[in-house]
Amino acid sequence: MNQHKFFKLIRLLFTFLILTSIFQNGFAQKIKWNKVKVLVYTKNGKGYVHDNIAASVAAIQALGKQHGFAVEATDDPSKFTDENLKQYDVLFFSNTNNDVFDTDAQRVALMRYMQAGGNFVGLHSASGTERKWRWFKDMLGGTFFWHEPGQSFSVNILDSKNPALAHLPAKWERKTDEFYFVKEMAVNLNVLAVNDHSTIQKPAGKALDTFGTVFPSVWWHEYDGGRAFYSSLGHQKEDYEQEDLRKHILGAIEFAIGPQKSRDYSKAYATSPTDEVRKK
Repeated sequence: MNQHKFFKLIRLLFTFLILTSIFQNGFAQKIKWNKVKVLVYTKNGKGYVHDNIAASVAAIQALGKQHGFAVEATDDPSKFTDENLKQYDVLFFSNTNNDVFDTDAQRVALMRYMQAGGNFVGLHSASGTERKWRWFKDMLGGTFFWHEPGQSFSVNILDSKNPALAHLPAKWERKTDEFYFVKEMAVNLNVLAVNDHSTIQKPAGKALDTFGTVFPSVWWHEYDGGRAFYSSLGHQKEDYEQEDLRKHILGAIEFAIGPQKSRDYSKAYATSPTDEVRKK
C-alpha cells in the first residue's frame, strides 16, 4: 500500500469513528441542558398523598444541578398562567393526585401551554390527577384505576433506544413498587415498557387483563400540539436516591423536550377546559 492510500484509509477510519461517536451519543447532544427550565408540580387534592414527593423533588433538583438545567418546584396552582408557563421546557407532574387546580382558568393555561408546543411528564400517581377532566386524562394517556399491593415485579423494556430506558436491562427488576392499572387509555400511545403481572403475589382481583400477563407502564404520545410522557413507576421514596430511577426521570425529561423550541402561543386556542381538541 502506498503512502497516499494509507493516509486516505486513516482519514476514512477517523471519520467513521467520529460519526459513530456522534450517533452513539446522539441523545446527549440533542439537549442543551443549560437552556432547559423545568417546573415540577406536586399539588395534591383531597385524598391520599404520597410520602415520596419531597424525595422526587430532591432527585430532580439534583439532576438539574448535575446536568446544568434549572428546576423550580411548586404546589401552587396560581403558577398556571400563560405568562408564567411559557418559560418552561417541561411541566413535570410528580406524584400529583386528585384535583390539583383551583380554577378553570388554570386548567385552560395548561391546555394552552400544550397547544403552544409545550411538553409534559407525569410520574406515578400523576395518572390519578384531575380524574373528572377529559382533556387531562387524554393528554396523560389514561387515568388511574387500581394498583396491586407494593411488591417486586419485572418491567419489560420494549424500546431500549429511548433515553428514559436506554440505561436499563431488558428486564428492569423493581424490588418494591406499585403495579398500576390505568383505564380509559388513549389508543395512539407509544408504549415503551410493560409491567409483568405473572409474578404478582396475592393479586387484588381488580386487574385489567386486556394485555394478558403484562400492562403498559411507560409511554408517550403527541397530544394537542405538545408531547406527553408518562411513567407509572416510582412509589418508594427511597428509590429516588437510586441511579436507575434518576436516569429514568432524566431521560423522560430529555425525550419530552425533543427538539428544543420555544412555545408558540399563536397556536393556543383553548378558552374552556371542555374545548374539543382541534385536528392539526
